[in-house]
Amino acid sequence: MEHNVAASSAVEPSQQGENIKSNRKKINPWVSLWSMIIGFFMILLDTTIVAVANPSIQQGLGVDVGTVLWVTSAYLLTLTVPMLIAGRLGDRFGQRNIYLIGLVIFTLSSLWCGLSSSLPGSQIGNLIAARSVQGFGAALISPQTMAVIQRIFPPTRRGGAMAVWGTVAGVATMVGPVLGGFLVSSFGWEWIFFINVPVGIVALILGWVNIPKLETHTHSFDWIGVALSAVAVFFLVFGMQEGNAHHWDGWIIASIVFGAVMFAVFFLWQARAEGEPLVPLNLFKDRNFSVSSAAIVFVGFAIASMSVPLYYYFQVVRGLDPTQSALMTLPSPIIGIVLAPISGKMIDRMHPRTLAVPGLLCSSLGLWLYVWIMQVDVSWAWLLVPSAVLGIGSAFMWGPLGAVSTRNLPPYMAGAASGVYNTARQLGTVIGSAAIAALVSARLEHYLPAASQHFSGASASGAHMPLNAAIRFTSAMKDSLVMPATALLIGSLICVAFVAPRAWERGQEQHHQQSSQQE
Repeated sequence: MEHNVAASSAVEPSQQGENIKSNRKKINPWVSLWSMIIGFFMILLDTTIVAVANPSIQQGLGVDVGTVLWVTSAYLLTLTVPMLIAGRLGDRFGQRNIYLIGLVIFTLSSLWCGLSSSLPGSQIGNLIAARSVQGFGAALISPQTMAVIQRIFPPTRRGGAMAVWGTVAGVATMVGPVLGGFLVSSFGWEWIFFINVPVGIVALILGWVNIPKLETHTHSFDWIGVALSAVAVFFLVFGMQEGNAHHWDGWIIASIVFGAVMFAVFFLWQARAEGEPLVPLNLFKDRNFSVSSAAIVFVGFAIASMSVPLYYYFQVVRGLDPTQSALMTLPSPIIGIVLAPISGKMIDRMHPRTLAVPGLLCSSLGLWLYVWIMQVDVSWAWLLVPSAVLGIGSAFMWGPLGAVSTRNLPPYMAGAASGVYNTARQLGTVIGSAAIAALVSARLEHYLPAASQHFSGASASGAHMPLNAAIRFTSAMKDSLVMPATALLIGSLICVAFVAPRAWERGQEQHHQQSSQQE
């Protein structure tokens, strides 16, 4: 059943409540959530799993470092650019439909990636093209998961669902290098893509059976807004990704500035456009949504930027291989998984500031502990402590931000809100990746001017490094970790701006009333 937004808004307390209530009789929202989580986990895994395989891909296909890095850059670019549009498509054509289409595209393009070296034409060209299509499929999937959670869970139980969603986001980024290292070592780099095929098929079947067909809403597409947003995101992300590789030349700076200007033009257009804008600016009238969207930028920034100095330290200074390095960070996802149910119950009952602020502070503390502890000869046991602290912080960081962001928004805006929130997270990720690459290079140049010649890759062994050089290298990595640690501190300060407790309590009472009507 389709109807326009105005009608949707007018009948929401009654008609939509009855529709949601009817749907809940047919489906178990937790079954739907876990069915979607498989696809969500898979696409996030692919943002980090390839990094471990880059040396093997480079050697197998006979290309240089700059070319092989496009295997990751192409994916991130096509993942980020369409995400705003993908959220709106879910509102218009149904989150279930767009999710399943994205899953089909992602799974088939994963097969294409794995077969790229045996197909006609340029092998690396095939792989980059396949990764571009894979990123587009991922862009269709990501916003739908969050939007469906908002629509199928009552407000009083949404916190637990978002805690699971957030924990999966954090775990996937940590597990990627471990799984990638195992697959590359055991079967070859192609299997980091082939593994997605059976998983994608299972996710497709479960999604088809268990994700409900939710009410759609007739939206008029803002095609000018679509074009402006795509151009803005493309030039901004492209400039950030390529900046370090091209030494931040003038044309790179011009690309970033042009992207920023186009973002300003895009928001001006959204404010003045007649009809329905791509991003309804009244989303930002909800204080919690604005605060969560701002904070998630810094979270994405920190998560993307903290791994590089850690893995360089583990591999270059301590002589670990990629898989062993990833295992050193394993306490974080394990603790995050264990604490997720506790976090979920607390999210539904407590003021968001009470959880999100300590969560971000605890995550920041974990990084500051790395800065303090990391030495050339520190005990391995001590190096596991910061990862454990990060896991505690992560459990109370992702979930509260995600749950609070859409809590007060009507269902017909779920897709648009999810698109904005996920785009903000992804932009933070891209900016963090670019910033840490530049910072690590700068700190190595400061401590070891010849580092680019002697330490060209993270696979170098610390066993052959002079002690003085190892100390200097460690100092460079410690300095670099200050940036993501500070980003999380800024995120915690932003979360202080969540609505005041009294206003939150009034909102809680309203949500309890809505929940009792829907159930």
